[in-house]
Order: sequence, then structure tokens, then C-alpha cells
Amino acid sequence: MIKLHDKYFKPFISAAQIDDALARMADEIANDIGDEVPVFIGILNGSFMVVSDFVKKYPKPCEVTFIKLASYEGVKSTEDIQRLIGLTQDLSGRTVVILEDIIDTGNTLAEVHRIFKNENVKALKIATLFYKPEAYKKDFKLHYVGIEIPNKFIVGYGLDYDGLGRNLPEVYQIKETQHMTNLVLFGPPGAGKGTQANFLKEKYNLVHISTGDVFRFNIKNETALGMLAKSFIDKGELVPDQVTIDMLNAEVEKNADANGFIFDGFPRTNAQAESLDKLMEAKDSQINAMIALEVDDEILVGRLLERGKTSGRPDDADESIIRNRITEYYNKTAILKDYYNAQEKYFGVDGVGSIEDITVRLSTAIDKL
Repeated sequence: MIKLHDKYFKPFISAAQIDDALARMADEIANDIGDEVPVFIGILNGSFMVVSDFVKKYPKPCEVTFIKLASYEGVKSTEDIQRLIGLTQDLSGRTVVILEDIIDTGNTLAEVHRIFKNENVKALKIATLFYKPEAYKKDFKLHYVGIEIPNKFIVGYGLDYDGLGRNLPEVYQIKETQHMTNLVLFGPPGAGKGTQANFLKEKYNLVHISTGDVFRFNIKNETALGMLAKSFIDKGELVPDQVTIDMLNAEVEKNADANGFIFDGFPRTNAQAESLDKLMEAKDSQINAMIALEVDDEILVGRLLERGKTSGRPDDADESIIRNRITEYYNKTAILKDYYNAQEKYFGVDGVGSIEDITVRLSTAIDKL
């Protein structure tokens, strides 16, 4: 991770990947143009690295020149294109290949086509090392593309953020979520997760995502994911992890501006924990901690039997069912303790005492993150 000015960036494309893409583009262009001597034109400032490394890989004679345009302010591509350095040679009858570092909206490309409209060139071809198809708004053909990338701001290899980062030999992607606290709240049946989650979400301004609630919402509202999950449930089959992850992803997307999340009821297996890690990584974030409420089995049984007197849940009224649920918790889900321990993210908290005392203990653990 690197910091430029006020923003953080994470590794995205390696120097080796860039080198491979440039070599492929050089061979492709050389095969297309044949023995003709092309004029390669770089768009400054960003393309200086691209042009330098590209022409060294080009296997035939060529000419190189530059024009300078400016369209970026901060991390946004603007509509206002300024021409700072123009053409200084006659290109009539020549094959011109524009070498761009990146094409996103295509605003700069529109200016390039305007510049060459009256230059009487034999052919004008566009080559770009990086291309953001989601952002592209123009109809101009791109003849050669090195690497297609998502519509996220990048720096390095000639690309900058307010002047910094051009010198980096590899490319970094902006880390959009700068600060976020994400917790997995865990504990056996009767440990009081739901009660504590309500306190913690208020205190830390987090979004509580209960897998059970998410399933019920999607099934009740007959969403596509809900109907898919129901089709498995109706057959007595387990809902595939990917369906659950897709539901959680939708919840995270709904709350994109949240300070963080409390995940309750997921993950339950190592495979699910790995999927959740990938989901958060895709959001430029991570799971900060698994916080588990630890309560003696006999206390749990007593709590659930007491709850069963008013909850109306049959599984809270039968002691044998309660003990089976607790055993199942330890057999299938407590193994996650090892997964998060390996990342130094497991925090066990005594879940016995008053609600207020337990909240204080949880808060103490969270405040240390």
C-alpha cells in the first residue's frame, strides 16, 4: 500500500504484466503496418514511459514525437482539453499511431481526432496500454489495447495523482474505502449476539447484517436471489455459499457509505470466511476482527430454556435440541477460531454478566483495533 497526498493506493498491475502487454502490442502493430515507417505519437505527460518502453520493443524502423494535452484534475477526467504542445512536423501521407497510456472517457481522444482531421495522414490508429471500457463514452475505434481495467483511478507508470506517482514502475489502484471497521460477531446459540449487535451498531455507527434477516427479506420480497435460495430450501438442500455471498454483497452495496459492518451468522465455515474476505477486498476493505462471545454450555442451556418460555420457538423449549445446536456450533463453526487466529484477528470476550458489562468488554476489544 502506498500513500500519495491524501489517498491510499494498492498494488494492481505489475511491471512484468506491463512489459508483456507492450511487447504484444509492438508485435501486433508491426505485423499490421509491415515495412512502412510509422510515426508514433505520445500524449504527454502520462505516455512518456509507455512510448519509451514501447519503441524499444518495436522491431522495425519508426519515428517518435509527442504532443501535450491536459484533461485531468485530481482523480477526475474533465471535458476541458487543453493543447499545450502541438505538432511540429508534416505528417501528410504517413501512418500515425497514437500511443496513449490510458483511455477512459475518451475526451482526450476526441481532441486527438480533431487535431489530425486536417493533417492529411494516410492512416490514424489508436493504441493504448490501459483501457476502461466502462468509462468510455466515444465512438472512436481503438485499434490496439494492452490491458482492459475496471473504472477505478490508477497511478504509476506515467500516470499521476496531482503530480505524484508517475515514477512508479508498476501500477496502483485507488483504495476507495479509506477507513472502515468490519466485524464478524460470533457465539453459540444463546450467547446474546443479537442483543449486543444492536448496541454495537449504534455505538460505532455500523450496519448490522444478519444472514437470517437477509434471507428472510429476499425470500419474502421474492428477489431473484431470494427465489433462488428458496428453490434449494424447498428441496431440503443447503443454499450454495455463492448465493449467500451475493445476498451479502447486495447488502454491502446498499450501504456503500457505511462506517463498517457487523456480520452476524456468516461465515460458518472456512470456505465462507475466505469468500467473505474476497468480498471485502473487492470493496477495498477487510474484516478487522472476529469477536466471539464465550459462554459456558450450561449457562447457554439455561438461557435458551428461559427464552423458550416466551419466544414460542420449539427449538428453545427442548433441552436435547438445545444441546445438539450447541454441539453443532462447536463442531462446524467454532473451527473459524483457528482461521481468524491465524490472521491475529480473533478476540474472545466473556459473554457472562449483565448486558452492560458484556457491551463494555466488546467495546474494549473493538477500541483496540
